[in-house]
Amino acid sequence: MKFKSFFKIKRLMHILALPVIIAGNSLIYADNHSEDNIIERIQIESKGNVIIDIPENIRTLILHSNPKEQTTEIKPGVNKLAGFRIQVFSDGRNQHTLEARAKARGSAILAKFPKYKGQVYTYSSSPNWYTRVGNFKTNSEANAALTELKRAFPNYSSEMRVVKSQIVVIKP
Repeated sequence: MKFKSFFKIKRLMHILALPVIIAGNSLIYADNHSEDNIIERIQIESKGNVIIDIPENIRTLILHSNPKEQTTEIKPGVNKLAGFRIQVFSDGRNQHTLEARAKARGSAILAKFPKYKGQVYTYSSSPNWYTRVGNFKTNSEANAALTELKRAFPNYSSEMRVVKSQIVVIKP
């Protein structure tokens, strides 16, 4: 009889203690996080104005430095430059059909876009095969062409992307 009442009292203490512990933890959590919101505190105290104090010598360097010009001299003949291409095929599965599938993707692009004649590059970097199209000097040129290719080939659009690549520019 004593054991039963002891366990009942112990169980009742556990049941009553649980809400007290939960409530105490909630108050501690709320108290800690009200002080931690530094961003909100700065916004209120500064009223949205931020002052950046830059030493004069650094300010002079920033204002009077010459920006690097990205002028690569293109000489008559074949020039290899850093640029962009559109990757239209990249796969490493089914090794026995990879080369044929990569070349077929390039041929399909050429059939619809003859302007890329001489600008379709199919190559292997074991175990993968890649087909890349175009010689674009800027990322924006490549993205415009990518949009055009994705519209023309919706089945392949999820595989197509702009990649950095060494490009070939021919100047007569």
